[in-house]
Amino acid sequence: MPLIYDLTLPELTALLESWGEKPYRARQIWQGVYRNLWDAPQQFSPLSRGLRARLENELDFRALEPVTRLESRDGQTLKTLFRLPDGQFIESVLMKYGDPASRASGAPRQAGDSGAGPRSRRVRRTLCISTQAGCAMGCAFCATGQMGFRRHLSSGEIVAQVLHYARQLAAAGERLTNVVLMGMGEPFHNYENTLAAIDRLNDPHGFDFGARRFTISTVGLAPAIRRFSREKRQVNLAVSLHAADDALRSSMLPINRKYPIAVLMDACREYTAVTHRRITFEWALIRGVNDTPEQARRLAARLKGMLAHVNVIPLNPTSGYAGQATTRARARTFQQTLEEHGIPCTIRLRRGIEIQAGCGQLASRA
Repeated sequence: MPLIYDLTLPELTALLESWGEKPYRARQIWQGVYRNLWDAPQQFSPLSRGLRARLENELDFRALEPVTRLESRDGQTLKTLFRLPDGQFIESVLMKYGDPASRASGAPRQAGDSGAGPRSRRVRRTLCISTQAGCAMGCAFCATGQMGFRRHLSSGEIVAQVLHYARQLAAAGERLTNVVLMGMGEPFHNYENTLAAIDRLNDPHGFDFGARRFTISTVGLAPAIRRFSREKRQVNLAVSLHAADDALRSSMLPINRKYPIAVLMDACREYTAVTHRRITFEWALIRGVNDTPEQARRLAARLKGMLAHVNVIPLNPTSGYAGQATTRARARTFQQTLEEHGIPCTIRLRRGIEIQAGCGQLASRA
């Protein structure tokens, strides 16, 4: 049975026409799914009883089954483990920043970025979603990499994660503000489905979530970065770098043996030159491994002249990796070293440690 979230609007229209329905019925269903956030055929009250019954019998609205839901003690991080129809598991994490009371007046939108004034930007509801069950990249410190690759998610399974949390937030009078594709899997390894999901969520006639509200994170698949550059999308790009020399990076991220840092940096420079958009480099700080001033100086040399920003975050520990998170003092020194060399750097807060919010930590156990 086809998953409704896998269908584009033209595909949905063609299906409805094959049932003898008018094209406008497809638009009604599309807006019911993506604007009203309905997730069951009986909710589509504008449709006839017969059409609702056919939707029930011929389209699947249940892409994800929530299995485990964990909330951090401060209530700011929420992680959900989902079971897929074939028994695989994926995770999504919602991170809350700011107080909703500071939002500008007026009813909140379900999605999209229009109408967001300066005050509303202080309140962020950032969702981290998965693009694969497991991951083939094998990054040493990542729980998802440690579990290996299971399968790609369909575009609809990626979309469904966003809609699941959009419904929860809407019930509380809130909305998503950002979606980061930094959960389980390598988004560019599942390129077609990942970008199809973003396009579906970006559709102004549906969910209407602004392209600049998305961030795709990659471990450095250079050909995919070049392809992404040519498409000149407004979607943000982040690269998980974690080391500034090939020997260290290859020991942490096996993909570096195929696309070493020089090749990766060439692709990144092409991206900034073609799109004129800043690229973000992610760096998990591991005590005594990649948190040294020497690594910071090497990184600064790699990024010199590039439109770039570095996000550093103390390692979120996993049972399959012996490395430890850096200290606050060492993180600050790393940041200062970069900034002294003209590279902007932000130290990000670790979120949800007590609920195993790092990608793949619950799914690997399940």
